Parts: sequence; C-alpha cells; structure tokens
Amino acid sequence: MEDNQKMKIVGLVGSLRKDSFNKAIMREAVKSSPEYAEIEIVEIDFPLFNQDLENDMPEVVKNFKQKIEAADAVLIASPEYNYSVPGVLKNAIDWGSRPYGQSCFEGKPVGIMSAGVGMLGGARAQYHLRQSFVFLNMHPLNRPEVMVPNAADKIENGEVKDAETKEKISELVKALVAKAKESKTSKS
Repeated sequence: MEDNQKMKIVGLVGSLRKDSFNKAIMREAVKSSPEYAEIEIVEIDFPLFNQDLENDMPEVVKNFKQKIEAADAVLIASPEYNYSVPGVLKNAIDWGSRPYGQSCFEGKPVGIMSAGVGMLGGARAQYHLRQSFVFLNMHPLNRPEVMVPNAADKIENGEVKDAETKEKISELVKALVAKAKESKTSKS
C-alpha cells in the first residue's frame, strides 16, 4: 500500500430513525477518523432480500455490494431490537452475502459499535452480529468494545457530548484502520 493511499471504510447504520443515536455515533466515527482513513456512510435503503432475485439484483443492491467490495474495512453502528439485530441491517447483510460464494463481506475486517437507551447499550445485537460474521468470514475486532448505554444522556441533538464515548469511538476507528492495513499487507 502506498503511503498516500487512504484506507477506505464503509459505515453501515442499522437504524432508519432520523434522530438515531447510532447515526450520531457513526458521525462521530467519521469526525474522529485519522487523516489517512476515510469513512463513507452508505445508506441501507433497498427492498427485502428475496432469493428469487439474487441473480438479478436491484441496482441499488449491486451498488451497495460494489462499495463494500472496494472498501478496506466495514464499520457498523447498530441499535438492539428485541435482543438482536434490526431487520434493516440483517437485510443488508443477507443481500451482501448472496448469491452463495459471492459475498462482498468475505475476509473484511469489521468494527462494531452500538448505542441504546438501556443499560447494555446494544450488547446483544453485537453478539448476534459476531455470530453472522463467522459464516461471512469477516474479521471482527475484539477490542475496544464500543457499547453506549443510556445514550440519551450522552448524545444531544445528534452529537456525541460524552468525552469517554468520543474517546472509545476514536480508539475503535484507529484499531479498525490498523487491522485493515494489516489485512491489506498480508494479502500483498
């Protein structure tokens, strides 16, 4: 990798809510990215996965897959719904992994963060994502863990105000960039 080449990270947010806490922590990740990395937040706005369409995917899904394939890593910010991953994020993962053998996620380093109004800050959704990553052959970071509990106390008007949360997000982004560089170097 050339020194002047930026690491490309695709950011996925598992919430469609306008004032989502998870959108706020993703925006904080973008702000805290080192100058040699770039996070592009990719909207998840496509139809429900239907295996009948996997060989003739909608254009929006093809574009999504191309962005993931071109990225050096993936960063996910997701709330927890019903002790698990929100449907919109699971749908994106399903589309991206199909057809079988053509997953855009294959071998990608991935960072996970979550924010929620409860005391666990989305921990169970993160564990379910990790289970999916085993099949997808993704390489999740184990640390630092970024789970933002009681998010309403730490995020105001779409901005992360809590210094400790900002620091953890910055640490995660730096660790993800390092993992992506390591992965890219080992493939060279």
